[in-house]
Parts: sequence; C-alpha cells; structure tokens
Amino acid sequence: MTRASLPPVAVIGAGFSGTMAALQLLSTLPPERPVLLCERGGSFGRGLAYGTGNPAHLLNLRATNMSAFPDRPRNFEEWLGRLGPEEAEGIWATPAGTFAARGLFGRYLTELLSEAVTRSHAGRLQLLPDAVTDLEPRGDGFRLHTEGGQSFTVAGAVLAMGNLAAAPSRSRHSLDPWDTEHFGRLHPHAPVLILGTGLTMLDAVASLRAHGFAGAILALSRRGLVPNGHAPAKTWAAPDFTPAELASLPRLLTRIRTEVARAGARGIGWHGVIDALRPLTDTLWRSLPTPERRRFLRHLRPFWDVHRHRTAPPVDAAIRDEIASGGLTVRAGRLLDIADDPAQAVVTLRLRGAERTERLAVQAMIDATGFGHLAQSQDPLLRRLLERGLVRPEPFGLGLEAGPDYRARGTTAARPLWLLGPLLRGVLWECIAVPDIRNEAVELASLVAADLDRAAAA
Repeated sequence: MTRASLPPVAVIGAGFSGTMAALQLLSTLPPERPVLLCERGGSFGRGLAYGTGNPAHLLNLRATNMSAFPDRPRNFEEWLGRLGPEEAEGIWATPAGTFAARGLFGRYLTELLSEAVTRSHAGRLQLLPDAVTDLEPRGDGFRLHTEGGQSFTVAGAVLAMGNLAAAPSRSRHSLDPWDTEHFGRLHPHAPVLILGTGLTMLDAVASLRAHGFAGAILALSRRGLVPNGHAPAKTWAAPDFTPAELASLPRLLTRIRTEVARAGARGIGWHGVIDALRPLTDTLWRSLPTPERRRFLRHLRPFWDVHRHRTAPPVDAAIRDEIASGGLTVRAGRLLDIADDPAQAVVTLRLRGAERTERLAVQAMIDATGFGHLAQSQDPLLRRLLERGLVRPEPFGLGLEAGPDYRARGTTAARPLWLLGPLLRGVLWECIAVPDIRNEAVELASLVAADLDRAAAA
C-alpha cells in the first residue's frame, strides 16, 4: 500500500471528545492519513452538552479554562472577545470569573471544525453524519458500517461517544431533559418530578422555566445534594499524600478534611483545596485498591461531585431562588414504583429517614440522573464490540477497560481501538471536563501515530 492511499483513522462521536481527537490527529498524523469523524446526531462539535440554545445553560467552568488547545490557553476567551454586543446575553462576568453560555461554546467548536474542513486540513477531515453500527475486523484494520448502509475501510478507530445513555424509562410520561419540545405543553396545576439533583437537574429546571412552565418541581436523588456554585478562591498547595493515605479511603478523606480546615484557618475556602486536588485526582483514584474505589462510588461520590463539579454563579443563584420561593423542592430518597395513568404517573417514594412511603401524582418525569452504565447500553456498536471481545468493561461498569496508551483492552496492534472521554471513566477519573479531555487528546494523538507507524513497519 502506498503512502498516498493510507486508510483513515475513524473517530466515532463528534462532541467535545471526538472533536478534540480529530483535530489533534490531523495535526499529528502524516498528511497522507485522513481522519473520518462520525456523528450519529448530525451536529458536529456540539453534542448534547453544547447543542443547547438556552442562554441560561452556562458552562460549569470559567472561560479561562475552556480553550480547546492546551498550548493556547486563552483561545476561547479571545474568541468570546470577538463576538458582537448582541451576543453579550450569553456571557456573564462574575467575581468568580467569566462564564459563557454552552451554546456559544458549541459555536466555537463548530467554527474550529469548519476551519479544519475548509482550510487548514481541507480534504483530510471527512465528516460522516451517520450512526456507526459495527467495526468488523478486516486485515490490518476494520470495515466500518453505518446505520445508513455505508461502509469504509479504516486503520483503527477512536471511540469518543460521550456519556453512556441511561436505562430506558419505565413510564410513558417520561421526558428527555435534552428534548424540550414537550416542556411548553405542561400545565402549571400538576407537579413535575426530576430524578437526580446534579448538574443536569439545574439545566432541566432552567429549560422548564424557559418554556413557560410555572408549576411545582420536585427533584429527588439518593442524597438530595445540589451542586455548589463557583466562588472567588485563593490557591492552595497540593497536599503531599502519604502511602498510607493513598491506600485507604477513610485516611484519604481525613487528610482532605484536615487540608480544608487548615485552609479555612488562613482564610481560604474549601474551593481552593478541591481545585488543588484536580491534577492529583487520577493518581488518587488509581492508588486506591479496588474495594476502596467501590466504597467511594457507593458512599462518597455524590459528595465529591457537588464540590468538584460546581456551577456558574448565575445558575447557582437561580436555583437557590427557586428553592427559597418553593418553586423547586429538593428531597433525598428513592423512587420505588411508577404506575402510569392516562394523564399522569403515580410514583411511590421513600424519603430518606422516613418509615412510610409516599405516593405522588406527577404529570411528567425528567431523568436527570446523568450517564448510564455499560450493562444498560443498547448501543449496537458497543454491543457488537463487546460480543467480539474487542473491548471489555472496566471493573465498575462505568465504561471500558483501557491501558495507559488509551488502547481498549481486547484489541491488538494490528487492529487498534482507542478510547477518549467518558468511556474512560473508571480507568481515568478525570476524563469528562474540557481541561482534561483536551490534554488527553494531545497524548492520544501521539500514541495513535506511534501505534500506526509501528504497525506499518511490522
């Protein structure tokens, strides 16, 4: 095979993870190697997270942390600065930093892709608006098949498919938090139940209000915890953990609480301590024995999430106002049963600490529990890859197993599959936020290039 006819590397998924993988591969692979970027939704660059047009849906990170490129940290800020005054509605300057609407970030990513398609990498970046349903091993690569009946020979593939979908709903009155078409048809006389009280719940409340729903909202989760808001934070030095602390979840937690107390004594809030842990989080996760990681997932993860994954101050203020006014009630408990009536669902709840169950009639339920587990996934591509043994679950069912080279366990050097983004959850703990994904995309691109060079020389 000549250099001029090298088969492409496929990137499956064109949200932030896939977009970054594609752009970094274009910069790293030889010019004779195209990149095939596949997206089932047809909207490249935006994905679910950044496809929203609601200006109340703000990024959860400051604009200073949202550049797509590690070597150009102010790229997104500079892009925002070039926008016209008519778009200022989506930009919020706060004492904790500047936060932008997620739809603006989606535009930013779309423009980066457009520039690559039409100018900097014209002819090398191929966009495929179709769902990939299979990667069939063939020779020194795969035959990629799509839902629309297309097929392509590829040298390997990066699985960057975003968060796994949650399990199918048990009620016909369930609404998708990202498909808001029906939100404007809800009646204010009957409540809406939101399952989950994390960041997706905040978005769902904003969407309901933006579509005119003025009724009562009940948000339910196991712990009833709501994300904290960003605040101005002084820096705190990263702790130097001992081997004993790295091997024990209780000792690790005790040390972090000690750090928070020490910081507080110096007038530094807990925000600075949590931010100081960010570069260490993957090391902390990998250092804990598997039983300790399971304990974290079962008991501590909700507490970590509301402190680590904070929300923009305007969103935080809006949700606190909703709670204070009684428009939103947040409860800790479990959903035990759903009985569908023609016009409503009657749910049975057991609130935390209560001896008796409660029944509540709601006109709609919104699943805001976040991503699902691998065992629940109905994705045809993942199911086929699992059946063939080309990928395998990591121990906690959050995603797929991978090595330090991002290669999925089960694949070979001759037919490689790599992972980026949320599918790495469980292997890398920090793999869902922009600063982490953009850095990992750079590493991935270098490793993919090296893998393909070795395969060609073999």
